[in-house]
Amino acid sequence: MPDRAIDALRMALGTLTALPVPAPRVIDRSVAAGAMLLAPLAAVPLAVLAGLVVLAGDALGLPALAVAGIAVGAVGLASRGLHLDGLADTADGLGASFDRARALEIMRRGDSGPTGVATLALVLIVQTGSLAGAISGGHGVPAAVGGVLVSRWVLALCCTRGVPSARPDGLGAAVAGSIRLPWTVLTLCAAAGLATLVPGLPWWRGPLVVAAAVAAAGLVLWRCTARLGGITGDVLGACVEFGATAAWLALAP
Repeated sequence: MPDRAIDALRMALGTLTALPVPAPRVIDRSVAAGAMLLAPLAAVPLAVLAGLVVLAGDALGLPALAVAGIAVGAVGLASRGLHLDGLADTADGLGASFDRARALEIMRRGDSGPTGVATLALVLIVQTGSLAGAISGGHGVPAAVGGVLVSRWVLALCCTRGVPSARPDGLGAAVAGSIRLPWTVLTLCAAAGLATLVPGLPWWRGPLVVAAAVAAAGLVLWRCTARLGGITGDVLGACVEFGATAAWLALAP
């Protein structure tokens, strides 16, 4: 594997999971773009963890809601709560005031206000309830695995050329606009194509899930770009969590 690809995978794993990996030797625009494109691959351990939790819960005869809650919590812990923290901070920033600088300052602080806490709680409730519905419907494992992977696939959309950074520094500045549009289209089409092969689901259900996740993340991306002037690392986390929520909702029935 080329050195830059290795650095991109290290950046993706080190940023998006709690796995201990060596730091990338070089971080530049091409490595950052590669890391975001490899985000679904980096999320495979998280997806496997979620699937194993559902399998274990089913074997033990645990209630679907409890199993879903444990799976969602396990994924959150295995990603160091990074995306959940981003969701809460983004909600606080968007709800703060109409002043862009003030909103970004609130997001930078890292402490969660009432808007962030309420948003975080509501999203986790919907995620858990939706995954519980999929478990009760008999397709809990593919739903758990698919929701985690698809939600990371949306990062390509968030980092497409033309999407600016809200700040001159931070993760958002490193990855904003780093992916060329053809690569974004290609990777999302690949996600939809692979989704047709999900066992236990009709062929059209998987692409619908991908479309739902992309639409939800795209809505958050549009709002944050208009309100904040671009993306930050927190915004990326919010897009991931909304993507996962939409994916599990689409898989719930």
